[in-house]
Amino acid sequence: DWLPWSLLLLSLTCDTGAFYVPGVAPINFHQNDPVEIKAVKLTSSRTQLPYEYYSLPFCQPNKITYKAENLGEVLRGDRIVNTPFQVLMNSEKKCEVLCGQSNKPVTLTVEQSRLVAERISEDYYVHLIADNLPVATRLELYSNRDGDDKKKEKDVQFEHGYRLGFTDVNKIYLHNHLSFILYYHREDLEEDREHTYRVVRFEVIPQSIRLEDLKADEKSSCTLPEGTNSSPQEIDPSKENQLYFTYSVHWEESDIKWASRWDTYLTMSDVQIHWFSIINSVVVVFFLSGILSMIIIRTLRKDIANYNKEDDIEDTMEESGWKLVHGDVFRPPQYPMILSSLLGSGIQLFCMILIVIFVAMLGMLSPSSRGALMTTACFLFMFMGVFGGFSAGRLYRTLKGHRWKKGAFCTATLYPGVVFGICFVLNCFIWGKHSSGAVPFPTMVALLCMWFGISLPLVYLGYYFGFRKQPYDNPVRTNQIPRQIPEQRWYMNRFVGILMAGILPFGAMFIELFFIFSAIWENQFYYLFGFLFLVFIILVVSCSQISIVMDYRWWWRNFLVSGGSAFYVLVYAIFYFVNKLDIVEFIPSLLYFGYTALMVLSFWLLTGTIGFYAAYMFVRKIYAAVKID
Repeated sequence: DWLPWSLLLLSLTCDTGAFYVPGVAPINFHQNDPVEIKAVKLTSSRTQLPYEYYSLPFCQPNKITYKAENLGEVLRGDRIVNTPFQVLMNSEKKCEVLCGQSNKPVTLTVEQSRLVAERISEDYYVHLIADNLPVATRLELYSNRDGDDKKKEKDVQFEHGYRLGFTDVNKIYLHNHLSFILYYHREDLEEDREHTYRVVRFEVIPQSIRLEDLKADEKSSCTLPEGTNSSPQEIDPSKENQLYFTYSVHWEESDIKWASRWDTYLTMSDVQIHWFSIINSVVVVFFLSGILSMIIIRTLRKDIANYNKEDDIEDTMEESGWKLVHGDVFRPPQYPMILSSLLGSGIQLFCMILIVIFVAMLGMLSPSSRGALMTTACFLFMFMGVFGGFSAGRLYRTLKGHRWKKGAFCTATLYPGVVFGICFVLNCFIWGKHSSGAVPFPTMVALLCMWFGISLPLVYLGYYFGFRKQPYDNPVRTNQIPRQIPEQRWYMNRFVGILMAGILPFGAMFIELFFIFSAIWENQFYYLFGFLFLVFIILVVSCSQISIVMDYRWWWRNFLVSGGSAFYVLVYAIFYFVNKLDIVEFIPSLLYFGYTALMVLSFWLLTGTIGFYAAYMFVRKIYAAVKID
């Protein structure tokens, strides 16, 4: 049954790039209509601290207006603002001075020069948008496999944003001239009507040209130096620097339709690795799952038949195997309130992630609607409190718990409280750095109001109904006196269990994890939600099957061991930090490991919950199948 489903999902992934957000209409431009260029932020994968555009001394328009932002944009550190670039549809500009008169270039003070030099040495990129399309820098890589110069293949890749500047032999240079290349698609109309155009790509070639080589006149137009005989614009951090900020605009017609204009940005990574790894994961997981299922089902079938036969033949025979522990298997564990609270949060996370990935797979949360993914995730987590509360309340009652109000409060505050606490501490450090990634105080208050005004009441509501509902019926009675536990073999150790149980789910998803990490830490777009949905299903299957192979003091142990793949995620995050990221400072490292801790905690809750419920259903099923006096 799996094959048709997986093929359907894979076919859905093929179209994700060209899918467009319902409700987002294209903007039609006429000849010489203004195309507004806005700035989003400055980012660096070395510092992980975004800054707003005007934190550096760029040319400013007469009136600075910030775009109203959604929750996701604020949390990502986007601060979308207008810029003084004058771009008209299908109208060329050879070279124009952005600010400062022809005889009066821009002067950067020593402090400004030092700040610009620092940002350039920290590898900052500038992100601009035109008609909601982010700017990209074209990189042409030559893959010369045969060693023959004539057969060089040009491999074009795109980089998000453009580099603020570059360093060369301990000197720092600023990109002060931007050559914008915009591509338009001409819309077909009736003969009498005027043509309309749509922006389908936005590229930039940044250049560094020193003040002496740029010739400017009174009308703010300038002349670029011929050929390669110009020198770059150096920024000396120890003194004032004079320079021009200039730009040019070039338009080209393109065959790309408006609906697929994001494809350029989304096909930046090699998709073949993706296909190969996903198919590989699917095959490995189904193969292992198949073996696991066969062993469990065959062993159990034989055991159940034997036990039931023994009962018929001779009731006095000694009980053996897993039937031995039937009187202890449903004994309530220690700390039932905390266990049920964590599992409630796990259910809340599971519902949120499932819906977000599914909606994103249908193309509703494409990268063109900035911040939509994060906003949706936040609100969904709040509203899923009903389901989290219900499952926690019912489980708490099953575990013979009585204090339902305290249990509901614990469910509503334990996991969100840890998340909020870690985020608040990290936010204080980001505030100290004056980064736009710091969540503003009003947003923080709004999030707290959502937590206590939406999530908490919904968890209480769900918990109340869950606690009133009939508890899960366990098929066997629990003995009064707990059974003595013999000495355990080394491989029954909890930590060994975590290590062994984590390999299979982690193996199914670690390539996808690489792409997600790249999206978060290296400013890439992540959009392969069809793949992600498939991986999520594989993860659920593998966690469920791994958790079933456990012993009978199983409540807490199962929850911990099923989340074993979170341990591997942590190890992978450390590996990624050491090998892929060039982070050296304390605060960026703290941010990386703080957010990684949140990801690992959430992942452990998610996988632990999936494993726990799978094992609980399984244990109830097998004990119900055996005749027990």
